[in-house]
Amino acid sequence: MIKVVYADDEELVRSGLRAMLAGASDITVVGEAIDGQTAVDVVRRRRPDVVLLDIKMGAEDDGIEALTEILGAPEPPTVAMLTTFDVDDYVSRALNSGANGFLLKDIKPASLAQAIRDLAHGGAVIDPGVAARMLRAQRDGQRAAEPARELLDSLSEREREVVTLIAQGLSNSEIGSTLFLSEATVKGYVSSVLAKIGAANRVQAALLAYRSGMVV
Repeated sequence: MIKVVYADDEELVRSGLRAMLAGASDITVVGEAIDGQTAVDVVRRRRPDVVLLDIKMGAEDDGIEALTEILGAPEPPTVAMLTTFDVDDYVSRALNSGANGFLLKDIKPASLAQAIRDLAHGGAVIDPGVAARMLRAQRDGQRAAEPARELLDSLSEREREVVTLIAQGLSNSEIGSTLFLSEATVKGYVSSVLAKIGAANRVQAALLAYRSGMVV
């Protein structure tokens, strides 16, 4: 059973998440919060596998500060940010702080449940629309693409295959099935890739792959 905590300062969003996840037999909501500090407290008590965190709650930087505190704990859960199309700066900062997913608040129930499963099993999830806006915000023509290509050129052929599949949102087990590798071997490749390209997590690696043109 995948344990989930979510945080949002809007009751409508919280009730919507609650309803969407009610039908997933393998997912259980173990806590919810209305602000960042409450989210941190709930996560400490409930020890969820996945946290869905509103990127901007109430006070300025509340979501980002909660993300940083949650990920700074020993054995932290995987955190995906809930966002809209109008907070590009916050999305960029959440990425740099280690968020492993970005989901739009109007996500469909089936897609939300699958995203949580992917996150729980080591995958990275990012809405295509969010990815496009993040790339536009961070890209400056060839000056951004060329350094990305140079970093990825340092990888072995197998590592490049792994990065491509990470960018497609595959979990470690799915990458293993695709490349006929054990999950433990895939974990080793992922760790090596992140270290070589200086990425903090899978989402940063995926964006680098998109920025370089490796994945379109």
